[in-house]
Amino acid sequence: MSTTYASSQPSKPRVAVVFGGRSSEHGISVVTAGAVLRAIDRTRYDVLPIGITADGRWVRAVDDAERMSIRGSELPDVAQLSDGGPGGVLLPLDPAGREVVHSRPGEVPEVLGEVDVVFPVLHGPYGEDGTIQGMLELSGVPYVGSGVLASAVGMDKEYMKRVLASYGLPVGPYEVIRPREWEQDASGARKKVVDFAAEHGWPVFVKPARAGSSMGITKVDDLTGLDEAVEEARRHDPKILVEALLSGREIECGVLEFGDGPRASVPAEIPAPGTGTGHDFYDFEAKYINASAGIVPAPLTAEETAEVQRLAVAAFEAVSCEGLVRADFFLLEDGRYVINEINTMPGFTPISMYPQMWEKSGVSYPELVDRLIQSALHRPTGLR
Repeated sequence: MSTTYASSQPSKPRVAVVFGGRSSEHGISVVTAGAVLRAIDRTRYDVLPIGITADGRWVRAVDDAERMSIRGSELPDVAQLSDGGPGGVLLPLDPAGREVVHSRPGEVPEVLGEVDVVFPVLHGPYGEDGTIQGMLELSGVPYVGSGVLASAVGMDKEYMKRVLASYGLPVGPYEVIRPREWEQDASGARKKVVDFAAEHGWPVFVKPARAGSSMGITKVDDLTGLDEAVEEARRHDPKILVEALLSGREIECGVLEFGDGPRASVPAEIPAPGTGTGHDFYDFEAKYINASAGIVPAPLTAEETAEVQRLAVAAFEAVSCEGLVRADFFLLEDGRYVINEINTMPGFTPISMYPQMWEKSGVSYPELVDRLIQSALHRPTGLR
């Protein structure tokens, strides 16, 4: 059988939307991809959907956004969206070429054509953490979002906090339980948490250090609930973060890179627990299943708005981010802001806070997608 080539190289830029992945946020990544596929202007871009299955296999996916939606409480899965039968998709590892190949067992590989830019709507480890960014750097293929270092730092909440604090930005109290600590000296790890709570008070929040979408997080009121909370977090990541409860309002702010540098959106506020949300905190179910609505723009004073926007851009710059970031804050009762975390590939569905904040800032969802693609097309790979 002879090799099958694409009939011609499209005259418009070709965007590979890569989604799914091996993290616990697989389903949310698929939902995000569906939203991006709906929004991409097909008169300006040729689109190639590529899914990564939960076990890490790259497949050519259907270009059908409707099949990528949440059905009730059921999240979509890449395994149900393959459009190429057995085999997998291979991205180039040669910077001199950008041809994507579909390989099937026992057959000559099919060349799917060149890709001009990758839009990796991957959340969590094996995607948002610098891994795919490193592969794309080796391939010489431009991509949307932050580079290797910023992605890795943004994914690891411990090192994110360390970097932000080194730039003088305010972060909350935290403690880290590393894998060997829990595995070899669990009693010593428990004592660390007890000492931490003695200084900062109960409850504490126990969470995976390198996960997102509020997965694996438990609010722990006393020592009796600690082991169960740690094991829940360890289902997502063997490295655990313990954070103090911060009393205040939960504020988010989007950052988007323009030609003259990063700019901040209008902020949003996440409704406090007990105000009709039915949740102890802004957890996964509140974000995606019940879709608790944020308040956009947040009811802040002009001074409070200006300060959170300043801090959001400062965090973006401190971590050397590119493209986009959502920065999450607590506005404390004494008027101070504390940065909870940054997300280098934030939730990007139409109901997600990042697109909503930019919508209220004058950038529609399709315009947001287009700006990110254009920014990536004009940014080189390699040292920059």
